[in-house]
Amino acid sequence: MTVIEATQTDRDTGAQEDRLLQNIKDYTAMSFALLWQRQAIFLATTILTGFFFDPINALLFYGTILICEVQDLILARRVPRLNPDQRKAIAMMVVWILLNTILSSTAICLYAVSVAFKQPTGGHFTPLFFLFAAALFAAMNNHQFVWAMIVRLSMYGVSFMVIVVKDIWIERPELSSDLWLHFFTVIFVMYFLIDCSLVFLRLYRKNLEQLEKLKEEHERTKAAYIAKTQFISTVSHELRTPLTSIKGSLDLINSGALGEIPDKMENLVHLASKNSERLASLINDVLDIQKMEAGEMSYREGTIDVHALVREAISCNLGYASAHNVEIAEDIRGKSDVFIKGDASRLLQVLTNMISNAAKFSFDGGEVTVGCKKTGPRVRIFVKDKGIGIPKGCRDKVFDRFSQIDSSDERHAGGTGLGMNISREIVEHFGGTIDYKSTLGKGTEFFIELPICECIENTSTGRARRPGAAL
Repeated sequence: MTVIEATQTDRDTGAQEDRLLQNIKDYTAMSFALLWQRQAIFLATTILTGFFFDPINALLFYGTILICEVQDLILARRVPRLNPDQRKAIAMMVVWILLNTILSSTAICLYAVSVAFKQPTGGHFTPLFFLFAAALFAAMNNHQFVWAMIVRLSMYGVSFMVIVVKDIWIERPELSSDLWLHFFTVIFVMYFLIDCSLVFLRLYRKNLEQLEKLKEEHERTKAAYIAKTQFISTVSHELRTPLTSIKGSLDLINSGALGEIPDKMENLVHLASKNSERLASLINDVLDIQKMEAGEMSYREGTIDVHALVREAISCNLGYASAHNVEIAEDIRGKSDVFIKGDASRLLQVLTNMISNAAKFSFDGGEVTVGCKKTGPRVRIFVKDKGIGIPKGCRDKVFDRFSQIDSSDERHAGGTGLGMNISREIVEHFGGTIDYKSTLGKGTEFFIELPICECIENTSTGRARRPGAAL
């Protein structure tokens, strides 16, 4: 046997052991789930037969069944702790399950036969129906572990034949007798039970195969996702280094430090500088998305003065607004200071996204209003414009990744479609919400709401002190 064949044999053996462990786990889980249903059936059978036949035998039967049920519970609790590499433990578990199956099946069969023997010839409806119910229950609920199902159906089948053949043996009736009708009916019932068990077995195995395929597909998807994440992270970081150098050089040229820019080159240099900023923003957004997906987004939480946050957001975006021929107005409502818990730099990133969108989608010479106000136990920070507005039914597009309301080649403004999705992730991380209201052709108001926190009083000065991140 070659090394490849030996490896393949080991894989097949391992797969069989994994499948066997899955089978007994499913079998014991089903056994545990149907515990009270079985108890109701056994108790009803005990009361019925005990009243009309022998109460002592009925109690002995129920006591034996209870012992088997307790053993089933013990096994059901042990099986989930088994691992595929515990071969001896799995083998012993299989033995214990089969032994307990034999014991409980024997108790059921002996009791059914004993009840039948106490009845007159041909009058065995109760024990035969009892056996039929037990066999049907096994066919429907024991298909996870084939050997247990085979044991039960075989023993129940033998009990069926013992009851009807005993009548024929004693009476020696003609073929037209009802006893022969009972015999052939039992044969048909046994065929029906076997067919039912095969149907349930095939369905179970088909579901297992589909589950295995889903697991394999999940592993492939997981591997592809990891590769994609690593690729994005690596490429983004590799692009950042030369882009930083390019952007720095362009900024140096634009500043006039290297001399006056010729008129013919001014537009080209300005265009290159603008696009380098867009590319830098795209790379930063992609890196943020990658960090969020990996759960590695870092936050430096502290107490933030909301009024100071709004004013800094305005001052940071004056240049961007001016480039779009838009003015920014401040609208801070209320004189008392308002504090929130959060990361100042990340929330400033959120406001920058909101302000830049408002500036991009405002009309030439328009105005963007940035402000805040208290709304009960929360504070609302808003950015309002009088621009083109957002059509109805676009809420999902606004906050989806790589999605823009106008995705045509002639759209009003560019962008990656990541900003608002990142903003939502950041705001929700701090227990806040982000939303908007808009009227097409009249403007849009984006707003975030965050819970207000109590500032810490500085006992020496009596003034509010902000721990953590501050502006």
